[in-house]
Amino acid sequence: MDLSFSFIIPVYNRPNEIKELLDSLQEQTYDKTFEVVIVEDGSTISSEEVIGKYVDTLAISYYQKPNSGPGDSRNYGMSRAKGNYFIVLDSDCILPKQYLVEAEKSLIEDYVHCYGGPDAAHESFSTVQKAINYAMTSFLTTGGIRGGKKAVNKFQPRSFNMGISKEVFEKVGGYGNIHPGEDPDLTIRIWNNGYSSKLISQAYVYHKRRIDWNKFYIQVNKFGMVRPILNKWHPETKKITYWFPTVFCLGFLFSVLLAVLGFTVLLYVYSFYFLVLFIDAIFKTSKLKVAFLSLLATAIQFFGYGYGFLKSTLYINFSNKKPEEIFPKLFFKTK
Repeated sequence: MDLSFSFIIPVYNRPNEIKELLDSLQEQTYDKTFEVVIVEDGSTISSEEVIGKYVDTLAISYYQKPNSGPGDSRNYGMSRAKGNYFIVLDSDCILPKQYLVEAEKSLIEDYVHCYGGPDAAHESFSTVQKAINYAMTSFLTTGGIRGGKKAVNKFQPRSFNMGISKEVFEKVGGYGNIHPGEDPDLTIRIWNNGYSSKLISQAYVYHKRRIDWNKFYIQVNKFGMVRPILNKWHPETKKITYWFPTVFCLGFLFSVLLAVLGFTVLLYVYSFYFLVLFIDAIFKTSKLKVAFLSLLATAIQFFGYGYGFLKSTLYINFSNKKPEEIFPKLFFKTK
């Protein structure tokens, strides 16, 4: 198949981020023409001036629209893109030079209508960014829940680095209005329409995640809250592993209570886990400070996700209201 790529990038008040991403797109070693579709999603800080500096070196299509969320903005961009294969990115990503070469190589060898790539920490990232990246990607935390290399047909791509064919976009109608959670919802609908997804491990991005500890907690808490909604919409995708962060946190509280009563065995189990996590973080990041902060990032991730998942599960299963009525902040209103 003759592949024609269009990058789909929604941006909201991030001109500096989009500059770094466009710089990395300029440096691609891919020797064919590709399109860059940027959708300004109702920003109050415009990226237009920054984008204008790249129109002579990149085939850029730039659109401005009222704010309606990342999912709707991606749909907006894909419906106007000229390529036959769309690569959806977040604006806080940087691509390695070989990204497109690796993506095309994998699709030619084993074509699928949907793929996802991993994220990595760039050497320029801050210590906190590297720690959060470790917590979000490590198999020892929750990084393995969405599927791995062997789960070819069940790998759940994430929209910071996700490829979708034009055919599948037109078939399933693109992203829904839930956020976060719009990417697994789309992937599940893609599966239900008979298409497969896969991981292209060499098509990775450097995902900055420009967030502090408080924003990180809010983010993972929302991740936990949307999962029971997705389970309700797509019950065939329920997994016992989604309960892991909640059980982990409740177990930790129980271990502390037992320790107060003189039974410390369970607390030692948790201590051993965090020791293994710390050693793995040192091995993966080569930084002692990053390893220490990775413990904090993991604790925030587990508590935020676990609490959000438990709260949402109770509300979703014991209320007659629709998810949109229970958690209106998790949904964008689109016309």
